[in-house]
Amino acid sequence: MSGGLLVAGTTSDAGKSVVTAGICRWLARKGVSVAPFKAQNMSLNSFVTREGAEIGRAQAMQAQAARVEPSALMNPVLLKPGGDRSSQVVLMGKPVGEMSARGYHGGRQEQLLGTVTDCLAELRSTYDAVICEGAGSPAEINLRRTDIVNMGIARAAGFPVVVVGDIDRGGVFASFFGTTALLSEADQALVAGYLVNKFRGDVTLLEPGLDMLEKLTGRRTYGVLPYAHGLGIDEEDGLRVSLRGAVRESVVAPPVGADVLRVAVCAVPLMSNFTDVDALAAEPGVVVRFVDRAEELADADLVVVPGTRGTVKALGWLRERGLADALARRAAEGRPVLGICGGFQALGQHIEDEVESRAGAVDGLGLLPVRVRFAREKTLARPVGSALGERVEGYEIHHGVASVEGGEPFLDGCRVGSVWGTHWHGSLESDGFRRAFLREVARAAGRRFVPAPDTSFGSLREEQLDRLGDLIEEHADTDALLKLIEGGAPSSLPFVPPGAPPQTPDRPERPRPQAPDGLIVAEPARQVPDGLTVAGPAELSVTPQEATP
Repeated sequence: MSGGLLVAGTTSDAGKSVVTAGICRWLARKGVSVAPFKAQNMSLNSFVTREGAEIGRAQAMQAQAARVEPSALMNPVLLKPGGDRSSQVVLMGKPVGEMSARGYHGGRQEQLLGTVTDCLAELRSTYDAVICEGAGSPAEINLRRTDIVNMGIARAAGFPVVVVGDIDRGGVFASFFGTTALLSEADQALVAGYLVNKFRGDVTLLEPGLDMLEKLTGRRTYGVLPYAHGLGIDEEDGLRVSLRGAVRESVVAPPVGADVLRVAVCAVPLMSNFTDVDALAAEPGVVVRFVDRAEELADADLVVVPGTRGTVKALGWLRERGLADALARRAAEGRPVLGICGGFQALGQHIEDEVESRAGAVDGLGLLPVRVRFAREKTLARPVGSALGERVEGYEIHHGVASVEGGEPFLDGCRVGSVWGTHWHGSLESDGFRRAFLREVARAAGRRFVPAPDTSFGSLREEQLDRLGDLIEEHADTDALLKLIEGGAPSSLPFVPPGAPPQTPDRPERPRPQAPDGLIVAEPARQVPDGLTVAGPAELSVTPQEATP
């Protein structure tokens, strides 16, 4: 086998990540060497590869589904929002600067197509198949000219496209038809068909609609995936789900001890790597929820202040909502608090930030004897250590450099009483450490909670990935999918009018400031046009070989 497929979607959150992971696991179980790929990802949930490259956590999960080691080749461009209008650009696993949305889509994105296609070519030379995930919708007509993640990469690679639609939202037929009809004739030639996601009920009632859709578009539906509760896979973005309530819908065993433990996660702005608490939610008897009000901490046995892309902004949010005072009261009463990465920084005494927020000197919450200075160089690491007598593995993604000036050592941070802080993401996935930590929390909270002796987070994750593979194997036309992956889109797919609208002409380039005599004035220091503030190398167009960590 040699080939690939692009999994696109009618909308964001249509199920592209799930379907991509499911196809990867299904192929891997068949003995096919397969790799995931997402040219450009926008997410605050990221992961660090063994080579020290930062990629989207969803792509790391898909690599696990494919049973291969994740690498920067699988997600060459990662955008990490720092607000509504700008993002940090991570290229081949390393941050290269901050860029406005207008600057990125105004030309910089287009410049990265060569890098993206080089990465895909390298994956195709290594694996039998590459399953690409799109972003948002391929019918973002205002962005098509600079697209490198949907039809742009499909056209460059000649990959067939399957469009996923979330029927649970309603309007799936209109979404399928409209997505196709808004693409150019050349783009439509690669759209092979559709895949329905999150269907509830009797599929025979849906079939007449699928037949009508095929008559309208000339394209078939490759499967109808049922609504599956509690899949528990890594989500791309914490912004949308920050107040979703319970972390998981999956059914777990009853508590081993007499009591449950209640965990409250502060839903700070720009929350990142909220997947850190998934391992807690997987424990029988542990109830995890996201909160944004001080009174919601009252009955919590443990409060987690998670990672954030904006530590100073999160501090202001905690203070405005009364959560800072509630955390201080908890610390004084000896009730457990855990700060992770940005949350750890917020629990410290003082922050010097001329990089992330450029706010300068800012007082922290003062619950841990830690001073933080933000460095331009980002720390990306996969540390291994021990805590509470147990081996711990984790990963680090942060600009803040912490100076610990007291307390008991705790991983790379410290502990004072029942307040813990560390930069390490993923530490709670280490089963022995997680159980030891929960015993400490239960003791401090006065709960008769007993951790289950046999919960394996790694095994649970493998079970979930197998469930994704089962969804594809049992509810999709796998023979037809294999044919697509090997042979490409069917020939002579009909054009569905009206097609893509004419592209608007490029906006004129903004003139540089000039002195009265016409002399060109230098741009501000460390700035390049289109809003990119350079934190490292200014050149964005690199090859995979040049950017290997």
